[in-house]
Amino acid sequence: MKTQLKFTQKKNLSIFGYFTILMIATLMFNPIYGQTKKTASTEVSQNERTVKGIITNDEGPVESASITLKGSKTGTVSNSKGEFTFPKPLKTGDVLLINYLGYETVEVKIKDDTTFIQQMLSEDLIEFVGALNTNKIYKSKRSN
Repeated sequence: MKTQLKFTQKKNLSIFGYFTILMIATLMFNPIYGQTKKTASTEVSQNERTVKGIITNDEGPVESASITLKGSKTGTVSNSKGEFTFPKPLKTGDVLLINYLGYETVEVKIKDDTTFIQQMLSEDLIEFVGALNTNKIYKSKRSN
């Protein structure tokens, strides 16, 4: 009678072990997703809008001007015609930073009716401050 009891206990223990391993494998290899609100992830609210625009200077369109959302890393660059489409829908009150090397950075605040921006960049004054070092006479290190 003792041998039958031990055999039944071992069999139950091995079945329980296989079941435990199966459950752990199921949880590890299957992703678990939480529920999200449909309106927040798939629909654009009425307050958000896609913004397009053209960046120019005195000579014409500006290629590769940087357009970023202030306070974030989201942004885009203008194409060869100076045109851009911002990749994220923008809300009223958002601020776009438009900059290009050698030109002043422009802040554009998004208003209720803003869907297209036409911005002209003005040149930025770049000053180098310092004095030349003229204490030593220049000598070439090459041998003649």
